Amino acid sequence: MSKKDSAFQKVFMSFMFRGKEIFKPLNTGWIDERVGAVREWVANVFFYRKNGTTIMIDAGYNYERLAEKMAWLDIRPTEIQNILLTHLDTDHIGAVEEDSEGLFREARLYIGEEENKYLTGELRRRVLHRLCTLPVVKLDNPKSLLYDGEIFYIKDIKVEAILVPGHSYGHLVYLIDDAYLFTGDTIWFGADGGYSFLNSLAEDNELAKRSLRELEQLLLKRGIAPIIVSGHTGWTDDMEFAFRHKDKLCISGKKQKPHDPTAPYDGYDEREDTEEQARKKRLPKAWDCLKHTEAEGE
Repeated sequence: MSKKDSAFQKVFMSFMFRGKEIFKPLNTGWIDERVGAVREWVANVFFYRKNGTTIMIDAGYNYERLAEKMAWLDIRPTEIQNILLTHLDTDHIGAVEEDSEGLFREARLYIGEEENKYLTGELRRRVLHRLCTLPVVKLDNPKSLLYDGEIFYIKDIKVEAILVPGHSYGHLVYLIDDAYLFTGDTIWFGADGGYSFLNSLAEDNELAKRSLRELEQLLLKRGIAPIIVSGHTGWTDDMEFAFRHKDKLCISGKKQKPHDPTAPYDGYDEREDTEEQARKKRLPKAWDCLKHTEAEGE
């Protein structure tokens, strides 16, 4: 299913979203010494490395250039023994679906206990304002089911799973070493701050907004401000920016305002994603027009 669905999305979503400044994936490279990203059209796969261990966050599309681009980061597929899955949409699990290339066949998958109901058929994933039902995903890898608030360790990497239902009913975000928050499709970064992710792809938009508010409160209560990494729109180290529009949705059927000059016209055009750039430059954080305007006024 992943090959067919990935190929369909490449055509359909490119046509639907080009010029709308919605999908703004990071090019392949490193955010810092710990976090690397691989670009797969409009989505990112992430890697977290520490003391000789590398884990993967989300498994992207069924994407034929994944191993090639991982090599730009000096990561081999055989190194990946653990993959944290935020949710089970095709652009986040394609590389581990039954009909994938099998790069990570032995890796253990971590999935939310509620999200697993999409695998068993207890839930059916609905998108496009819940008018379209997606096929049931098939995975062969060993898996561990996670509960909200569960903390576990992969070697000396601390991982906390936090349930943020809305986009899907079992969507998790992962807080790693209390310093990095991988948010999948929970937050969408616009040029003027973070919003709840695309309205047309959510199971329940009101629930998604409520989850985003609760996530912010959890971080504030603990007094931590992690680097926040999104699945499709980059990263930020600015908590205020990340949650600035937590009560609003990204409306997917129109061009986004304010204008983001860093956004690609077509997220499926990967010509700017090169090995030279991946090895030479750190990846910039999400563009903030408010700070840019304030800087111009100084």
